[in-house]
Parts: sequence; C-alpha cells; structure tokens
Amino acid sequence: MFDLATHLALFLIAAAFVAGIVDSIAGGGGLITVPALLLAGLPPVQALGTNKVQGAFGAGTAALAYARRGHVDLRSQAVPALLSAAAAFAGSQLVPLIPTAALRLILPVILIGVALFFTLKPGLTDTDRHQRLTPAVFIATFVPAIAFYDGLVGPGTGSFFMIGFVLLAGYGVLKATAHTKLLNFASNIGSVAAFAMVGAPLWKLGLAMGVAQMAGAQIGSHLAMKNGARLIKPLLTVTSTAMALRLIWQML
Repeated sequence: MFDLATHLALFLIAAAFVAGIVDSIAGGGGLITVPALLLAGLPPVQALGTNKVQGAFGAGTAALAYARRGHVDLRSQAVPALLSAAAAFAGSQLVPLIPTAALRLILPVILIGVALFFTLKPGLTDTDRHQRLTPAVFIATFVPAIAFYDGLVGPGTGSFFMIGFVLLAGYGVLKATAHTKLLNFASNIGSVAAFAMVGAPLWKLGLAMGVAQMAGAQIGSHLAMKNGARLIKPLLTVTSTAMALRLIWQML
C-alpha cells in the first residue's frame, strides 16, 4: 500500500507527525524525516523527493493556521510565494550541474551563527523592528535566493528565511515564523514539481506522511502563536545547532 513494509510506513508517519510540530515552530523538520526515510531504506534522491511531498503539507497547514490568526496575509504574499516556488524549481533542476560540496562545508558555520544570533541578540521579540531592506528589494533578492538554495541544497532553509525576515525585513519573531512557513511551502511545491519530473517521490507514502505532518503542524503552529518568541527562539537555536552537527557528522 505504501511502497514499503507496513511497519516502516508507520514509523515514517510517526516521524512526520513529530517533524510537523517542530517544523511549524522553528523549521528543521527535515532533520527528523530525511534520516528516517534513509533509515527505512529509500535511496537518497527518492528520500529527498518524498520528503518534499510530505513537507509541503506541513508547511502549508502551518501557513494557513498563521494566516487565520492574521500573522500573514496570503493575498499580499502571492508574488513572494510564486518567486519562491519558481526559484526552488530552478534550484532542484540544477542539482546535477552545480557542485554543492563547498557550500556544504561552510553550512555548519552559518547555521551555528544563526543559532548564536537568536540566542545572544538582545531585544528579539514579537514586535516589528527597523527595516534594512524595502519590501520590494527583499522580495526580489532575498526570497528567490533562499528558495533557490532550498531546491539546490536544502538544510537550514527555514532558519535562513527566519533570520532574513527578522534582520532585513524587520519582522517580529512570530510574524517572521508565519511568513517563513508560507515561503517554505511554496519552495517545497517548486521542488516537488522538479522531483516529480524524474519520478523520485513515493507518492502514497509522501501523502500518508503529509497527513501526519498536517496534524503535527496544527499543534506546533498553535503552540507558537500562544507562546511567541519565548518558544520559537530556543527551538530555533536547537534546530539550527542540530542541523550543523548533523552536517558535520555526515562529513566525518
């Protein structure tokens, strides 16, 4: 039914549920689902494609939950979302052509820097801050750059969107999280389209995990909206550090 043994499918569905909670708050759900998919025996490309399918459900559910509470305006974010999807599609298409080894070497340093920023930077609350880029410049440059990275490499995309929204767009932590989920959903859709062209995703498994992601995302997004920066900041620090350590472990 799920293209692999039932007990492995149930394990992956449970992993997707937990990942949905974590990802909707601070990103990094792929830290749970990608290793789980590989542990279940999926080849790397198939694991990445299936992960994008199920991840889109979680990110989309979280984005809708935030939108219903007024933390993100879906209509006004249509252009950034389309740019995010297109850039991620392009990034995924170029995976075989662009060497990413050097980028993976510096990623742990960048992610640890993100973790330190959210841990040590004073005054990071849910209140909006000073804009360093105008909305038009931010949408035209930063959004497609991070979405392209998501399609090409992937790890840390949520953290990079977050730090951009906080540091460059001047958003408060909760508002930044809401907008990150929307653009992450769009970039996942773009990557899914690219992976679908080469038949990579296991669709039945991805959809089943997606349902679990949706349930977890509902819980996580409501926790984030209830607790705001008090919950998002420490969890973002933990997920960014965990991603950095995982990348270092893979290199060693």
